[in-house]
Amino acid sequence: MMVCSSLEAEAYAVTRETFETLSSYWLASEASLPWSCPFVLPPWLKVWWTTFGAGWAPRIMGVRHGEELIGIAPLRVLEGEARFIGDPDVCDYLDFIVAPGRGPEFFRVLIEELKQQGIRHLELGPVRADSTVMSDLVPVAERLKCEFTLDREDVSYELALPATWEAYLGLLKGTERHEIRRKLRRLEEAARIEFRRVDDPHEVGPSMDTFLGFFGANRSDKAAFMTSRRARFFRSLAEAMAEAGLLTLSFLELDAKPAAAVMCFHDPSTVYLYNNGYDNRFRSLSVGFLSKVLSIREAIREGKKRFDFLKGPETYKRRLGGKPVSLYRCRLRIV
Repeated sequence: MMVCSSLEAEAYAVTRETFETLSSYWLASEASLPWSCPFVLPPWLKVWWTTFGAGWAPRIMGVRHGEELIGIAPLRVLEGEARFIGDPDVCDYLDFIVAPGRGPEFFRVLIEELKQQGIRHLELGPVRADSTVMSDLVPVAERLKCEFTLDREDVSYELALPATWEAYLGLLKGTERHEIRRKLRRLEEAARIEFRRVDDPHEVGPSMDTFLGFFGANRSDKAAFMTSRRARFFRSLAEAMAEAGLLTLSFLELDAKPAAAVMCFHDPSTVYLYNNGYDNRFRSLSVGFLSKVLSIREAIREGKKRFDFLKGPETYKRRLGGKPVSLYRCRLRIV
């Protein structure tokens, strides 16, 4: 079996990075790297590391071609195995941060560097079908005769948003369109409704108390999921993403009383529906379902192009127009 090829030392360099240098690259207006989803952003990675990183060694590496930074590998290492910083419990999908068109050279250099560091195994997932892992790392690994396996392990759903609310309703099946209109009309008849958004960092803490109270109130699996450590992660994440201007925490209120909450993140083109919960007293008014409907309506109003329902096969995602995106796990052995 062939050994992974080495590259010209004078052309490429691998640098050890920190969460602080990552933030500087992300915030730099001239940066050419695509930070493709919230789960790879420096605030997210730092909160995850602070909460869950014990026992692992951080290995955040930048690959440069001359003076140009062509990619970043946000990895953690333990006993010769590297994984992404993050995990499937709280990160819906992950990836490397690689400049467009530079994937093949980035991954050749990265594999050689990992080999020199004595890292022989990579466990990478979940990753989308359009991730750099699938588009660039897998072909490079094949050419270098590295051993790898790919397993489809989950599904995510996303929706291409039209320009208007009526156009969105027109995309749905007639029964779903009728149900949304009927449920919204019934809600408006039952109470004075407001879909209130919280994005001021100073208001996030108290608002997360309400959100976490709703989170596990209606499903035993969600209640079991929200351990004290994960609750601490959710709070810290909400505060960090609010500080970065990327949090959308919305409350559906009936007569000024919170009935449902939706925690989303956003970038210039996309809203990511991260999690939600509702007060069981208002279940008959479908407040959990309608809070997600109203999140879509707000995203359209703000001119977003995509609504990402994120990981999981829940039926409502298909009902609301979501299309499946396969998620994979890649296991790679460097030889």
